[in-house]
Amino acid sequence: MSHDPTEMCELLVGLPDVNVLAVHDRSATTPLRVEIETRVETPVVCAGCGAVAKIKDRPPVPLVDLPAFGRATRLVWIKRRWECPDPRCVTGSWTELEPRIAAPRMSMTSRAGRWSTLQVGKYGRTVSEVADELGADWHTINDAVIANGTALVDHPDRIGDVEALGLDEVLFSRRGEWRIRQWSTSIVDVRAGRLLDVVEGRDSAPACRWLANRGPGWCGKIRYGTLDLSGSYRAVFDTMLPEATQVADPFHVHRLAAQKLDEVRRRVQQETLGHRGRKSDPLYRARKLLVLAQERLDEPRQDKLVGLLAAGDPRGEVATAWHAKEAVRELYAHRNPDLAVEWVDQLSADMQDRGCPPEVRQLGRTIRRWREQIAAWHGAQVPNGPTESMNNLSKRVKRVAFGMTNFVHWHIRVLLYAGQPNWSLLSTVQPA
Repeated sequence: MSHDPTEMCELLVGLPDVNVLAVHDRSATTPLRVEIETRVETPVVCAGCGAVAKIKDRPPVPLVDLPAFGRATRLVWIKRRWECPDPRCVTGSWTELEPRIAAPRMSMTSRAGRWSTLQVGKYGRTVSEVADELGADWHTINDAVIANGTALVDHPDRIGDVEALGLDEVLFSRRGEWRIRQWSTSIVDVRAGRLLDVVEGRDSAPACRWLANRGPGWCGKIRYGTLDLSGSYRAVFDTMLPEATQVADPFHVHRLAAQKLDEVRRRVQQETLGHRGRKSDPLYRARKLLVLAQERLDEPRQDKLVGLLAAGDPRGEVATAWHAKEAVRELYAHRNPDLAVEWVDQLSADMQDRGCPPEVRQLGRTIRRWREQIAAWHGAQVPNGPTESMNNLSKRVKRVAFGMTNFVHWHIRVLLYAGQPNWSLLSTVQPA
């Protein structure tokens, strides 16, 4: 316990090896200003020639600090600018540095920067909310989050060995007068449910470059690659991970079948009645029953669906598409890898029959092109759900920020929130 006023002030400030020089409280609406200086062991010598340096100047440097007793606070560091007395020395002058107080070129203290990074990165708070709490500018907080966050997400231990890798696109922003969509690709450790990285664009080149930078040793440990029915991501796995088993996500296969069913329904609606669906039209009334799984249709619902199709589907095309959708669902009712390929081949052949609607034949051709990836799920049992989950977390970051346009900010913010960095290292990293 200390009763010395100076020591008590230094304890409250909580910084090592500093002297508290003054405290200014100008008004209740302005931040507290705490002036400090570091304790220096004299003499200080020039690094260039070894001569004893002298003080050239004492510039005050105001730094945004953590709130003190509910008040926004500025820590004013009275720095020492040293000067070499030898005019022939190339060193000239230099300013003292103390990273425990603040990193070079940062306008806030190190502890305030780490706290801001934790609030924005881990807890998903907005930059403006944290800036209001500290009484600081938006750019001051964002610069600290990006600097500390970059050092944290780039830590070499964050990305370990991966057994199953997932790829999926997520909309990053809309730019320009015509609101052109800008996409990014999420790279996910599916087994761990961890976002590894986000690259700009949704074509194959950025993801291929990312995998190439990881090296063949790291890539060689990946056994499975999960994806939706995307040709660009298939090219990534074909090019960079040829030995990995590609697995098509069942949800996207189901969704494609349901999409083709809806396309048939809307086309038949136009051909028979000449207009879009209205609430009195049979096919429009059947639209929700058509997307239900067959086992979820009780007897009254089945009778209603049969009656509506009889009234609005004269050629039976919608009924055929509905049976095709159910056949795709039935593909995942078993777990036999050997049977899966034969089942997919027979299913695609049946769907390409000339008696089927053109949308169903197109579905059959798609299933044929993806036969190996679809059948591989039965042996691997690796869904792409964790990748979709990471996309949801990424969108949450964009949503609370009311949109983002800077990809660097998006990249760091998303990785801090969904990339599971080791937050215990935050006190040890140096801002990038």
